[in-house]
Amino acid sequence: MLMTVLDGSIVTVAMPAIQNDLDFSPAGLSWVVNAYLIAFGSLLLLAGRLGDLIGHKRMFLAGTAVFTGASLLAGFAGSPALLIAARFLQGVGSAMASAVSLGILVNLFTEPRERARAIAVFSFTGAAGASLGQVLGGVLTDALDWHWIFFINLPIGLAALLLALPALPAGRGGLGLAAGADVLGALLVTAGLMLGIYTVVKVEQYGWASARTLGLGALSLALLAAFTVRQAKGRNPLVPLRIFRSRTVVGANLVQMLMIAALFSFQILVALYLQKVLGYGAAATGLAMLPAAVVIGVTSLGVSTRLIARFGGRAVLLAGLVLLLGGQLLLTRLPVHADYVTDLLPVMLLAAGFGLALPALTGLAMSGSGSEDAGLASGLFNTTQQIGMALGVAVLSTLAAARTESLTRSGHTAAEALTGGYHVAFGIGSGLLLLATGLAATLLRGGRRA
Repeated sequence: MLMTVLDGSIVTVAMPAIQNDLDFSPAGLSWVVNAYLIAFGSLLLLAGRLGDLIGHKRMFLAGTAVFTGASLLAGFAGSPALLIAARFLQGVGSAMASAVSLGILVNLFTEPRERARAIAVFSFTGAAGASLGQVLGGVLTDALDWHWIFFINLPIGLAALLLALPALPAGRGGLGLAAGADVLGALLVTAGLMLGIYTVVKVEQYGWASARTLGLGALSLALLAAFTVRQAKGRNPLVPLRIFRSRTVVGANLVQMLMIAALFSFQILVALYLQKVLGYGAAATGLAMLPAAVVIGVTSLGVSTRLIARFGGRAVLLAGLVLLLGGQLLLTRLPVHADYVTDLLPVMLLAAGFGLALPALTGLAMSGSGSEDAGLASGLFNTTQQIGMALGVAVLSTLAAARTESLTRSGHTAAEALTGGYHVAFGIGSGLLLLATGLAATLLRGGRRA
């Protein structure tokens, strides 16, 4: 968990250095993130199913090994194509390991109090990974170079493998591959999502109304439609469609996708703004964004549970979304010459809304499904989270780049053009959060207990 979250946050502050060293275009740079997220998000459900078939321990060890090897490849990457390929393999390994990690903990700790403590440690490790990643990414990039943000995964991955071999019980070998897995469904959804994101990233070059954009977009939608048909008619569907009969499950996943799409772009674009507009170094950027990670971790672990127990998941979710919307609106007014304390620190503190919203969303998404679909609901929730990240980065980064190019042609300075592009992205992110708030208020009906 530490390695997976660390890898997601450590890359953000090193993006400008990667772009300069490997000559990435602004839109192409988003594929350093997208290649990882698409593989991760698209394969979570299949990896979880395969874990049931071949055994959770085997899947966890294989996934950790793939991720560690891919990190070594990414560290040695000398071209954009090789780095993107390595990032895709990292996403594959992350999906394999992450899909079964929480299930392993639940099976190991059956007593309610022990299980709650184990899951709390698991969650805190994620918050620590996010905080550590932003600072460590900046320090490694400044002190050495960006290649070391991937090499840092090697000792963590090897330690995890060496500890997991004796620590994790072998258990049963799984149901066996004869029980079946919807490989065709996984291929359809992976191809559809990858093609869709690729189409969006290339919009800056070809335009929204071009035959190429419309054709590839239509093909992407056709692949996703074929995936839906496959799930309705297949014997062993990856996502049985009965899960979507619950309004709470559908609403929670839609709200999460919109929220993550808005906020993951915040993590990347604010880092770029700090470095390219304000002139921060990589280490200073990590430290500047650290308050956001800290307040999210503290709020999610120390505050959200008590508030949900008292006021219900829906009320806490709405409060969190309002805080996040306030922070996003503040970002739309960032000046070219910003003061960190007055212009940026309030935004970092309002990020505490994420620490309120995500635990509440998780409880609502799981409460809307029956016990027979609990695993499926968990996998679906993780998958929509990753899809939201990928879509947010692709769409908002592309629109910001297009606006920046337009302002540059109009004679604005580089700093003014970049800031104007970021304003567009943050404005759209505000709209996504406003829509998420409306859906949460109308679709979700959380009781006093989530």
